[in-house]
Amino acid sequence: MDRRDRDPEGRARSARPRDGLGRPLPYGAEGVARQPEGVERTGDESVYEAQRLLDAGMPFHAHEVFEDAWKSGPEAERALWRGLAQLAVGLTHAARGNRSGGARLLRRGAAGLAAYGDARPYGIALTELTAWAEELAGRVVREEKPVPAAESAPRLRGRPEAEAGGPDAADSVR
Repeated sequence: MDRRDRDPEGRARSARPRDGLGRPLPYGAEGVARQPEGVERTGDESVYEAQRLLDAGMPFHAHEVFEDAWKSGPEAERALWRGLAQLAVGLTHAARGNRSGGARLLRRGAAGLAAYGDARPYGIALTELTAWAEELAGRVVREEKPVPAAESAPRLRGRPEAEAGGPDAADSVR
């Protein structure tokens, strides 16, 4: 008998609760709410929701938002969302104390986003974001302790001149 948790289609899905960094907790423990999978959002909604989760110190959950956009969005945007997902999961690993995995994913995501040059899809400050990822990757390798997820999280849309508080807001930053 298979004791693994399964979804209605028979795919393995762990029902264990998770902490804010996506780590499984023992059954019965109180975890944080999971991100629903397969949600289709506009690009602006994806950026807004991911930023909310990053600010809350939940980069694993932000990665899931980016992954949904990557899987459901237009083919022309998949590299953008994949790069953003890699940055979020890189921050997740760095916050969990996985220095080499965190640095590797941060650099991989930055390299993918660098191809966009100075473009600002959905207002995302890609030049600043890739610089943030490279700086954090270097810090993660040098330091021997996990980085604090919320304090280390990027601002996706740049400097804090214009956050209006919603998915249609112009630019926002720390």
